[in-house]
Amino acid sequence: MRIKKLDIFIAKQFGLLFVGTFFICQFVLMMQFLWRYIDELIGKGLSVEVMAQFFWYMGLMLVPQALPLAILLSSLITFGNLGESSELTAIKAAGISLMQAFRSLIIITVLVMVSSFYFQNNIGPSSNMKLAQLLISMKQKSPELEIPEGIFYDGIPNCNLYVQKKDLKTGKLYGIMIYRMTNSYEDAAIILADSGMLQSTAEKKHLVLSLYSGEWFENMQSSELANSAAVPYRRETFISKKIVLDFDNDFSLTDASSLSNNAKAKSLAKIRHDIDSINQSYDSIGRMYLADARIRYYHQPFMSKQDSLQAVKKAAATKVNIDSLFEKMPAERRLSVVNYASSDVQQAMNDLDFKSMITNVGDRLIRDHKIEAINKFTLALSCLIFFFIGAPLGAIIRKGGLGFPVIISVLVFITFFILDNTGYRMSRSGIWAIWFGKGLATAVLGPLAVFVTYKATNDSTVFNIDMYKEFIFKLLGIRLKRHIFGKEVIINDPAYTEDAVKLKHINEDIEAYNKEHRLKKWPNFINVFFKYQPDHEIERISNELEAVIEDLSNTKNKYILHNINQYPVLSPKAHTRPFERKWLNILAALIVPLGTVLYLRMWSFRLRLYRDLKVVTQVSNDIIMRTKEM
Repeated sequence: MRIKKLDIFIAKQFGLLFVGTFFICQFVLMMQFLWRYIDELIGKGLSVEVMAQFFWYMGLMLVPQALPLAILLSSLITFGNLGESSELTAIKAAGISLMQAFRSLIIITVLVMVSSFYFQNNIGPSSNMKLAQLLISMKQKSPELEIPEGIFYDGIPNCNLYVQKKDLKTGKLYGIMIYRMTNSYEDAAIILADSGMLQSTAEKKHLVLSLYSGEWFENMQSSELANSAAVPYRRETFISKKIVLDFDNDFSLTDASSLSNNAKAKSLAKIRHDIDSINQSYDSIGRMYLADARIRYYHQPFMSKQDSLQAVKKAAATKVNIDSLFEKMPAERRLSVVNYASSDVQQAMNDLDFKSMITNVGDRLIRDHKIEAINKFTLALSCLIFFFIGAPLGAIIRKGGLGFPVIISVLVFITFFILDNTGYRMSRSGIWAIWFGKGLATAVLGPLAVFVTYKATNDSTVFNIDMYKEFIFKLLGIRLKRHIFGKEVIINDPAYTEDAVKLKHINEDIEAYNKEHRLKKWPNFINVFFKYQPDHEIERISNELEAVIEDLSNTKNKYILHNINQYPVLSPKAHTRPFERKWLNILAALIVPLGTVLYLRMWSFRLRLYRDLKVVTQVSNDIIMRTKEM
C-alpha cells in the first residue's frame, strides 16, 4: 500500500479534472434550479444582498448532487486520456493491473463519498432551510405578481381578491371581484370592476389598486342599528377609481417555524427524533379517532379486547329482525327513517374522509422523513458507483476530451435521475415501499458498475461496433457482399487446375445435398426441434469454397476476379435449427409464438440457401470454363 509515482500521477490528472468538472456541474445544476424559480425573482425589486444569499444557499444545497456527476465525468475523461495517449497500454505492459491503477482514485472517491454524507447531514439541512425561507419570503413580496387566475387570493390583509384573467406582459387584471372586510361589519364592501392594475407605492408600505368601469357596494349599517329592519348601504358606479391598501412590501425573512416539517432541512439524528415524535402524535390522534368511532357509530365506550369480544357475542345472540320491524312502520315513518339513515351515513362518510385526510398527512410526513434519511446514504453511495462506471468506461472507450465522455456522462446521469426521481415519487405517494423506491437507482446502476469494471479489467470488447454490427446482421439475416480487388504484387499465382477440380467436387456435393434435404420444401417441425441430427455439410462446403476463393484472389485475370465477387456469403447453420443446444430448441418449440417465428425464420434461410447454392454452382461452372481456356 505504499504511495507510488503512478498513484500520484493519476491522482493529479484526476484532481485537476475533478475540480473543473465539479464547477461545471454545479453551474449547470444551479442554472436548472434558477430556471425553476425564475418567476419568484424577476420584478420583485430584491436587493443584491438577498440575491447573493439565494445563490449561496442554492449552491450549498446542490453540492451533493454535483459531486457524483463530477466524479463520473472526471474519471471518464482521466482514463479516456490515458487510453488515447497509449499511457494505459504502457501501464498494463509494465504488469500493473487496472484495479491497481484505480487504487489512488478509489481512496479519493471514498473520501469524497464520506464528505458528501457529512455535507448532507450537517451543512445541507441548514442551507435547505435558509433557501426555503428565502423562497417563501420572495413569494410574499410584490403580491401583484402572485395573484392567480380563477381563485380568490387572500395574501392582502382584510381583502379577498378574485381575478378572472391576468395579462402577464402588462400586469393588467380583468374581471375583478373584491371582498373588503375589517374587524367591523360596518365597512364590509363588494367591489366589481372590468379591469384594473395593482402596484406598490414608492415607500413599499402600501398597494394602489386602480380599477376601471365598475361598481361599489358597501354596507353602511352601524353596530347600534344591527337589529333594525332598514339596512342602509351605499352603491357607487365608477369609471375609474383608486384604492389604497395597507401592505408592507419590504423584504422580510419568513419565520422558520412554518418549515418545521421540511425533512430536507434536518440532519439524520433530527429525522429519527422527529419520526418518533410524529408517530407518537398521530398514534394518539388515531386512538382518539378510534374511541370517537366506538362511541359515535357503535355507541360503545372504550373497551378492552375481552370486553369487545363479549359484546360481539352478546349482539350475535340477540336475534332482531330489522326487516320485519321496518315493514310494520307507516309509510311516512319509513321514509323518515330512510332519510335519517342516509343523512347519518353521509355525515359519517364526510367525517371519516376528513379524518383520513389528517392521517394521510401524517403518513406522508413520516414517508418524507424516511425517504430523506435513506437519500443521504444513496446519494453519497452514488459517488462510488459513478466512479466504477466512469473509470472503466474511460479505459474501454479510450477517448479523452469533453466530447464523447460528456455524452456518456449525461446518458448515465439522466438514467440515474429518472430512476431516482421515479422511485422518490412512487415512495412518497405510498405506492412503492420506501426502501424499494429509493434503492431503485442504486440497484440498477450498481450491477452496471460491476459489469463495466469486470469487462475493463479483463480487456473485453464491450464497445466493439463491428461485433454488434455483425450480431445485428446475423439476427436480421443481412450479409455483406464480397469486395475482392486485384493485387498489385502477387507472390504465388493461383493453382487454376486444382481449384477447378475442387470447384467441380463442390458442385457435385451441392447437387447431392439438394437432393437429400429438399431445401425448397417445408422442414419437418418434429425433426427440427425434437429429433435434430447434426448437419455440418454446408459448413464444410463453405470452408472449401472460401479456400478456393482465397487462392483465386491472387489472379490477374479480371474476369475471374469478377466471377469470385459473385459468390454469395453462405450462412452454414441458420437453415438447420434455431439453437445449438437441444434443450433450447425444445423450450422454443413449447413457447408457441417463439417456436413459430423461429421455424418460419429457419425456413426462409433454407430458401435463401437454395438460391445461394444455385448461384455458387453457376459461378463455379463459369470459373471452370475460364480456367480451361487459360
